[in-house]
Amino acid sequence: MNAFQKIGLLIVAILVVVYVKMAFFGSQDVIVDEPQAPTETQVPTEEQTEKEEPKQTKDYVYVFFIAHNSKGDEVYRAVKREYVPEVDGTSRLKFALKSLVNGPSTKEKKLGVYTEVPAGTRLISVTESPSKVVINLSGEFELGGGTDGLYKRLFQLIKTSKRNSNLPIYLQLNGTQVDVIGGEGIMINQPLTEDFANE
Repeated sequence: MNAFQKIGLLIVAILVVVYVKMAFFGSQDVIVDEPQAPTETQVPTEEQTEKEEPKQTKDYVYVFFIAHNSKGDEVYRAVKREYVPEVDGTSRLKFALKSLVNGPSTKEKKLGVYTEVPAGTRLISVTESPSKVVINLSGEFELGGGTDGLYKRLFQLIKTSKRNSNLPIYLQLNGTQVDVIGGEGIMINQPLTEDFANE
């Protein structure tokens, strides 16, 4: 076999390997550009260029739900939700708390994300002042789930609030500030912190 035959055989072998790789191991998401009829292009003038608005960056809030990690332990999972002030018409914190009360989306539930906040809990109001935030929830918030469930939902509330606001957080149920919550009588100090269980 001469040098030209060896080179030709090598090229054929490479092409076969590339073909097999693409045919059997290539991406399943193939995008095919369809040819379009040629169109006239317009060169933007300086005036048109100035009118273009800069791209706006997306703003997100974080809502804490519960899930299991790879070891099977329960963990608090921050879920990112897009916040659009013009659409939502509320503050970042209020939007995050509404999302918490509404619970995880169907997609999030399929991924194993859940909440300890009872169904039927309503966000009555969020009052934000320069020195504090008062969150007023309906009484359903303290119903059911036992002591463990109550602790978890309080942590969800505190983590969500603290992630979206730097102000001290106070909790009210049906308009009354609470010092004891739930049928088990869990005592909480206000403003709420993640150490409320140890205070």
